[in-house]
Amino acid sequence: MNAPESISGKFAIEVSGLACRYGEKTILENVSFAVKRGEIFFVIGGSGCGKSTLLRNLVGLQPPAAGEVRYFGREFTRAAPAQRRDLLRTFGVLYQGGALWSSLTLGENVALPLELYADLTRAERGEIVALKLAQVGLAGYADYYPSEISGGMRKRAGLARALALDPAIVFFDEPSAGLDPITSLQLDRLVKQIRDTFGTTIVIVSHELASIFDLADRVIMLDRIVRGVIAEGEPGWLRDRSQDVRVREFLNRREEPVAQQGGKPA
Repeated sequence: MNAPESISGKFAIEVSGLACRYGEKTILENVSFAVKRGEIFFVIGGSGCGKSTLLRNLVGLQPPAAGEVRYFGREFTRAAPAQRRDLLRTFGVLYQGGALWSSLTLGENVALPLELYADLTRAERGEIVALKLAQVGLAGYADYYPSEISGGMRKRAGLARALALDPAIVFFDEPSAGLDPITSLQLDRLVKQIRDTFGTTIVIVSHELASIFDLADRVIMLDRIVRGVIAEGEPGWLRDRSQDVRVREFLNRREEPVAQQGGKPA
């Protein structure tokens, strides 16, 4: 579904003073940023800096220790159950590995959000499932199980599920992890096509430089020592002009090529 027409403003997401903790351990504190509608926005940084933790707080899998998250001007963090459910319909999430249920076919996996959040007949769900699989290049694969396809195809099937409700925002957690360079490039092109075609706001957690420079309109960079944001802006500008050596080193580093995957098609 698209963002409610009654909600104005240029920001899809606004985060203010967010703190993320596991027990007594603080991972992030005082994190603030905003994501524009229709933007491809990256959360970047080295291992252990809190990228995936931030994502879990943004999508409601973990409650923030402090701060506020707003979607299209509506408060999400402390929203009443009915309001929270309404907001959850506005975004989809592609987790690492696709996070598909291995006992379900691809079609059954994609149908899950429709069964949970949409009042549709079985035939109507089937039509949407076929459409979403076709959008990610998996037409005809509805009856396949995750074990019968490649890692790249599982990522695309996970994306089809994330798109099932026509979300206004899609979150990606390390989408290129475990993929060879060609498959990763194909996924990047698909992400860009979705944004350009539907105006979807895209938020991607990643440390992959190729994807960052190919896709990102803007980034924020997290740092494990600071436990927060140390840079925000266009990645090329930050790479060349940032005054912070940590930012320049991260964005100018060399990445080792990922070994090609064999076997099943991508």
